[in-house]
Amino acid sequence: MARRAFRLPLWLRLLVIVPAVLLLAVGGALYLLVWSTLPARDARLQLRGLSAPVAIAFDTAGVPRIQATTEADAAMALGWLHARDRMFQMEAMRLGAQGRLAEIAGRGALRLDRFTRALGLAERAADDIQSLSPETRAILEAYAAGVNAQIAARGRFIAPEFLLLGAPEPWRVEHSLLWGKVMGLWLSGNWRSELERARLAPGLGTERFEQLFPADTTPGRPDRLAAIQGLDSLLAALPRFPEDAPLPSSASNAWALTAAQSGTGGALLAADPHLGFSAPILWYLARIELPGGRFRAGATSPGVPMVVIGRNEALSWGFTTTHSDTQDVFIERVIDQDHYATEDGPRRFTTREARLRIRGGAEEVLRVRETRHGIVISDLDETPRTDGTALSVAMANLAPRDTSAEGLLMLNRARSVAEGGAASARITSPPQNLMLADGTGAIGLFLTGRTPIRRAGDGSLPSPGDTAAHGWDGFVSPGDMPHWVSPPSGRLVNANNRVAPADHPVFLGRDFPGDWRFRRIQALLDANPRPDAAVMAGMQLDAYSLLAEASLPMLRNLATTGRAREAQQLLAGWTGEMAAGLGQPLIWNAWQRHFMRLVLERAGVPETAASPEFLGQILAGRAPAFCRPDCDGPAARALDAAVEQLSALYGPDMTSWRWGTAHQARFEHPLLRFIPGLSWATRLAVPTAGDGQTVLRATPRGGAEQPFMNVHGAGLRMVADMASPDGLIAIISTGQSGHPMSEHWGDLLPLWAEGRMLRLSREATRTLSRVELWP
Repeated sequence: MARRAFRLPLWLRLLVIVPAVLLLAVGGALYLLVWSTLPARDARLQLRGLSAPVAIAFDTAGVPRIQATTEADAAMALGWLHARDRMFQMEAMRLGAQGRLAEIAGRGALRLDRFTRALGLAERAADDIQSLSPETRAILEAYAAGVNAQIAARGRFIAPEFLLLGAPEPWRVEHSLLWGKVMGLWLSGNWRSELERARLAPGLGTERFEQLFPADTTPGRPDRLAAIQGLDSLLAALPRFPEDAPLPSSASNAWALTAAQSGTGGALLAADPHLGFSAPILWYLARIELPGGRFRAGATSPGVPMVVIGRNEALSWGFTTTHSDTQDVFIERVIDQDHYATEDGPRRFTTREARLRIRGGAEEVLRVRETRHGIVISDLDETPRTDGTALSVAMANLAPRDTSAEGLLMLNRARSVAEGGAASARITSPPQNLMLADGTGAIGLFLTGRTPIRRAGDGSLPSPGDTAAHGWDGFVSPGDMPHWVSPPSGRLVNANNRVAPADHPVFLGRDFPGDWRFRRIQALLDANPRPDAAVMAGMQLDAYSLLAEASLPMLRNLATTGRAREAQQLLAGWTGEMAAGLGQPLIWNAWQRHFMRLVLERAGVPETAASPEFLGQILAGRAPAFCRPDCDGPAARALDAAVEQLSALYGPDMTSWRWGTAHQARFEHPLLRFIPGLSWATRLAVPTAGDGQTVLRATPRGGAEQPFMNVHGAGLRMVADMASPDGLIAIISTGQSGHPMSEHWGDLLPLWAEGRMLRLSREATRTLSRVELWP
């Protein structure tokens, strides 16, 4: 007799099937809802306020070519495009600068919100509008109108993040100025370094202090400080990259060649700014065509209606951070809660209150005090001070009447190195080196930003705030700042190295990064006379470390045994090339970290004080106070520690270790990275060469499980050839879109990783879609 097949009861089958169907239905509905936030490819839309129709053609990478009749029309179209493709990025910038991120991200963003709210970036941006010319305000207003047209048309469907957050608020003129405020804050000065040094100074003798913080000869240094109370807790209350500060210590490369030194017949300029990685990246590529052969092309930044780094028909430009010292900390003597001491007697603090809303929590009230020097930064520390002092900070980037937006518009319009130099005088923040190359074959380097005139000292440590002997007497006149135009060598190079000699009449600062990238770029130019744009672009990918090369004699001569000896043998034939496919860069980077820790530990200095500049001091024999009789002992122990760490992370077979495996560039969404499931779905990553001291800047930093992750580098690379109007190649590291479901979310990452570039010519090789905007 046949056995009857077993079947589940109907009610049990329904119990399994119905929830599964419902789950699939809900998932499908959510997918369609998110998909509906993608913009249409081809469209013909009305944009009120235009003076004439605007045509936009997108190439296969999603880069728009905008054809407009006026600058205002182009700005309005760019605002519409930025909102279309990057509205949440703009919102995150706006909320971050306003100190309102905790409204959407909760208490995790509160430390950054307290900081930016205390600085009053939003209020200062609103005040700066009156300092701008009517022309500049008109461009900003046109851009805001374009953004708001997109917001009005799409509402909460403008980007997937707004499905939960609701439609974004209207964009205002001062919101575009917030971008400059944020960049000015994170790309300026050394006030945090002053606090960290003040924490270490009392325990270090003069010899160790000077060797730990190497500097060129500078004007009279202030006396060494006695201990300042509460610096540990204060520093812990301040934002720090990559936890919540949007940018790390910054770096960039830029160099230019006159037409006589170029292989194309025109001046050449290369620029690759180094900033923290995110998805999408800070930059958005575009080309804008205007009547009469005028155009602007290059990297824009959502929120700003101008090209930030790029070129027009007659001039190209790029920026590197000057690393000049434009911020100072002052030790104020507190008389009571409302007054502080000055040489003229008590003075009342200026006070205001800021209310911080927190998602899922109660509102917090922040009381902000300000002295004649600046905000009282020590009020951010919740631990009460008991020594009768407060710490205020003066920041040139927060000074009133900031005209940076006007300077950037002037730069977009400039037609020569001289006009670019005039524009630099109006870019009042942040302090940058502006590299220029024009159509006549000339090149130039000008400094932007306000540089303070100090009455005493060099700004390396906090100064007394209750005396007139310290403080600032205004700012250096732009005409007195260092600058160079078409030097006899026919080249200008900057990689954040000291831009002027220490004895220059204008004191820029005490501390500058090491010159390894600068010297390497010079060597590459020596080896490639009369290069073309392709050679310049190839130089941006150079991963050879002069710092590693300098350390190899020490490493090869160490007395080692066992596994450390095996690692030493691998390093024996290595030259310092930080190639992704090699294991030696991984061994070297792990070794130098442990070496710095051991050397500083012996001196009772925390390892956070280590820097590549200090390693350079040791290798050059200029830090004997930290290595007596020599550094061979800690160097050998560091190699043992490095091998042990790497074996635990990547397995015991060190011949299988690869730098690219450990050193992946990671790009994450600023909000979705905190949501399980969505974090990995929106993350972009790729193995990379280079490290923190190579021309291919790729700073390794991470947690215990991924300590060498690449978190900071050139999210944009660009080369301009002034021999041709189509002479501009560029690449960004993610994609043009900020929508994770878009084909342009991460499509440029493989090209970026391979070192390939897009040509931003007048006509695209292939047009993917078109949009027409009409009045």
